[in-house]
Amino acid sequence: MGQAEQKMNKRVTKRSFVLATVMLAMFMGAVEGTIVSTAMPAIVGDLGGFALYSWVFSAYLLMNAVTVLIYGKLSDLFGRKPILTFGIIVFLIGSILSGTAETMEMLILYRFIQGFGAGAVMPIATTIVGDIYSREERAKIQGYLSSVWGISAVSGPALGGLLVEYASWRYVFWINVPLGILAIAGLWLYLHEDIEKKKHKIDYPGAVLLTVAISSLMIVLVEAGANWAWTSPKTIGLIGLSVLTLILFIFQERRAEEPMMPFNIWRERSIFIANMTSLTTGVMLIGISSFLPAFVQGVMERSPIVAGFTLTAMSIGWPIAAAVSGRLLLSIGYRKTSLFGGAALILGSILFVTLKPEAGPLWAAAGSFFVGVGMGLTSTAFIVSIQSTVAWQQRGIATAANMFMRNLGNTVGAALLGGVLNSSILSYMKKNGAEEQDLTIDTANILLNESERMKLPAELKSILQDALTNALHSVYIVVFIFAIVSLLFILFLPKKEKTAE
Repeated sequence: MGQAEQKMNKRVTKRSFVLATVMLAMFMGAVEGTIVSTAMPAIVGDLGGFALYSWVFSAYLLMNAVTVLIYGKLSDLFGRKPILTFGIIVFLIGSILSGTAETMEMLILYRFIQGFGAGAVMPIATTIVGDIYSREERAKIQGYLSSVWGISAVSGPALGGLLVEYASWRYVFWINVPLGILAIAGLWLYLHEDIEKKKHKIDYPGAVLLTVAISSLMIVLVEAGANWAWTSPKTIGLIGLSVLTLILFIFQERRAEEPMMPFNIWRERSIFIANMTSLTTGVMLIGISSFLPAFVQGVMERSPIVAGFTLTAMSIGWPIAAAVSGRLLLSIGYRKTSLFGGAALILGSILFVTLKPEAGPLWAAAGSFFVGVGMGLTSTAFIVSIQSTVAWQQRGIATAANMFMRNLGNTVGAALLGGVLNSSILSYMKKNGAEEQDLTIDTANILLNESERMKLPAELKSILQDALTNALHSVYIVVFIFAIVSLLFILFLPKKEKTAE
């Protein structure tokens, strides 16, 4: 155990209170995903702009993905508490503003701010647990942390559905405020750190280059194929910019004194495989959570609460598997535990590929459940393995790197799958006389508003629902491919685990 870690342990006398605070901060970040997904059909129904649907997720995820590495590195330099506090405050500002949005464009801008703060929450909260608990304890405690995802996903959709039906979608953002204030209070009351005071050189060029690289790629994935041709100057130019800045980022990190992404941690095979698998599972996760509520409400014609509960099944599977994962790690090892998780991801994605409107919400919920089991088994195994492989001085950035890869998967997934969805809807409409009936992607807004949907002529409603069904089938085929890739990565995990302690 490192000297800094020993100092922290001596002063943190109430670990259970610190754990409760960390879980509260994580709950605030975790519930955001499920509660907003559930409310999105109502938000689009109110603000319009179905073509911008995926941008509401992409804006949040982009800033989250870019800043997570910066926050992870800063927490290694300046301590966990001040950096996490800053992140929560920015997150709350973005939440308050999001609830006041009058147009879809305003909401997307405020989600950028919210995501900028959210980047600090998950990695630093998870790192704090790595700091104050031993390797053996971590396997059990990470199971508790993963259960936060379960609780948030059970309560998030239900809460989101209730707020949409009986109050306003705006409260799905404002509900974060009391949670954030409580988390900050607990952090400053119970977490004590002794960090060595010295002047640090922050890798600003690396942060800027990474932001440009990911932003350029994401814009291409969202817009190309739907609004731009893949061969257009805009698309080619942004792809070129993304590749160039990524290459410059790699050079910058190799020469920086205190790089934002120290590549030496990637040389560990277990960390490399864990991070690459987190990237592919991140794509899967966003593909399911972002678009499933729209299918259940718009095509199956169920209420927001029912749509929310199809996602809740994922959150039931996740914490159960995470709790089991903690025990499996100590008995059969992280490789076999991860393989079980990979198999569950395959099973869940097969259920989504075979999902049809007449199958009903239970089929969708079963798919969500198995994906949750897969995520619970793999994510817990990866975090415990990574935190055991590196010392305190790199634990923040190593944990953040794994979160970054999952967030990057979410970001790329929201953009890529949003592009697949929009392109598929447009293609289907063109084949079925969209020009004659003046149909566009934004016409799909009507499906998500129950009163307007009821007024649609049967033929027009059928075309719109078939278009959405066909598009989501294409999305879930892509999700299935990523599930296969995830399992292939897991097969390459080393059989023996290296530990830093």
